[in-house]
Formats: sequence, structure tokens, C-alpha cells
Amino acid sequence: METRRNFVAKIAAGMAATGLIAAASDVQASETILKNTFVHHVFFWLKEPNNKEACRQFEQGLQSLIKVPQILTSHIARPVESSRDVVDDSFTYSYMVFFKNSEDQEIYQTHPTHLKFIEDCQHLWNKVVVYDAMD
Repeated sequence: METRRNFVAKIAAGMAATGLIAAASDVQASETILKNTFVHHVFFWLKEPNNKEACRQFEQGLQSLIKVPQILTSHIARPVESSRDVVDDSFTYSYMVFFKNSEDQEIYQTHPTHLKFIEDCQHLWNKVVVYDAMD
């Protein structure tokens, strides 16, 4: 299990590598404030979430997506089971990517790699929910 602090540290390290924030040896949440960053967070519910081959194929598709040059950093994950009513752990995969701006996100939407991912993998899911945000 990954702790929130480890997750924040990984995101900060990725953003430091892309120049979004300065690198620090002991990252605090207050030091990882994202300014003027477009966040694209997608949740997928696979038709067969326990099918290892379907999951492998889907994960390969996600890995291909993060090679789109407009992406600054990314996070691909599976849900953490929770008994808390406010936590939705019903999805199969979470895919979160960060862009410099909305223009880069628009380029990503029509990028051949993104379109190929949809073509190759849409048969694997039965639901997708997208949350886009920018300050």
C-alpha cells in the first residue's frame, strides 16, 4: 500500500523532473501546489476486471498513452479498497495526466496515440468518467 505522502512525493518528483516545481529531498504537501496546470483524471471500469489478459492489454494501452509528448507527468493506478462511504473504489483503473495548459490537453485529445488507445482498448471497458480541472 502506498501512503498519501509517498504518492505526493512521487507526483512531486515527476513534476520536478518536468520543471513544474523545484526538487526537494523531503516533500511536504504544501510544497507541491500546482499552479496553472491542467489535470486530466480518467476512471475506467473494465468489463472483465478479473481477466488478467484484458488487464494486461489495457495497462499496455495506458503505458502507450503516457508517451504523448504534451504530458508533463502521469499516474496510473488501481483502486484502494475502502469501507468509507465517501470513497468510490468501484473503478478498475485510474489514469491521471498533467498538461501545461488546456491547449496541450486539446492536442492530446486528437493525438494519434490517444486515438489508437481508444480504438484498441474501448472494447475492454463499459464505463469511463473524466474529471478535468485547472486553477
